[in-house]
Amino acid sequence: MKLFIYIYFCIFLFLPVYILLYNVGQNSFDYFLERAFEPVAICTYQTSLLLALIACCLNTIFGFLIAWVLVRVRHVLRKARTVLRGEKMETFDLPDYNFTGKKILDIVIDLPFALPTSVAGFTLCIIYGSQGWIGFFLSKLGIQIVFTKLGILLAMIFVSFPFLIRIIQPILFDIDPAIEEAAWSLGASPWETFLKFIWPILNPAVFTGMALSFARSIGEYGSIVIISSNFPFKDLITPVFIFQCLEQYDYKGATIIGSCILFFSLLFLGFINILNNLMKNK
Repeated sequence: MKLFIYIYFCIFLFLPVYILLYNVGQNSFDYFLERAFEPVAICTYQTSLLLALIACCLNTIFGFLIAWVLVRVRHVLRKARTVLRGEKMETFDLPDYNFTGKKILDIVIDLPFALPTSVAGFTLCIIYGSQGWIGFFLSKLGIQIVFTKLGILLAMIFVSFPFLIRIIQPILFDIDPAIEEAAWSLGASPWETFLKFIWPILNPAVFTGMALSFARSIGEYGSIVIISSNFPFKDLITPVFIFQCLEQYDYKGATIIGSCILFFSLLFLGFINILNNLMKNK
């Protein structure tokens, strides 16, 4: 069984990375620096990393809120809680998170997993184009989405949106409501209960979701190649630039640039893991 796992791991994960790094190593160091840090490549690194980071942060904030609303069901937090604070009894109402269409929303969240990314890019163009449902009104305000960095950001948010929600949901569902009730009975406010008792349970899942969201955003190609103009120094991202190199049979440049964006991505993922471990040790 262990041998099978090792073989599977090597074929589908280790071998592709090894081949990429091996091909990079066939070039001289001077040529590597020349191609890796040419102006257009640096611009694509900056655009890709910045937009992926923004998409990751937005998905973390709103994804957490959506996961919380979906899991906080009526039978858990439906009634007003009466707790003992010092020597007096205090009653406060907790929000009811049930609403019409909640189950439909829970199903629709998985849409980015099932929808081909090229279709996602085309759909975003229809919605946010200058003649689109929303883009038409935004164009009147002088705001352009399609063929700009804003369009790339929307595409990244769309394709990476479900990761954090689906990771947090089962953790939230398994949290015993008795933990919250015990904290309230000891005089903690709902906000204090969240920070001291709920967040320590959730933060590993949150950091994992952030890492997956960032990784999915930084590697997105199919939707972005449609919704962006793909012009250098404007809104060209690294995956699209790599494909343009391949179209020109520039395999050396493609491997060098690919290894660089891989390195930057691993740095970010390593930072997230270190931060996660520090939070666990507190």
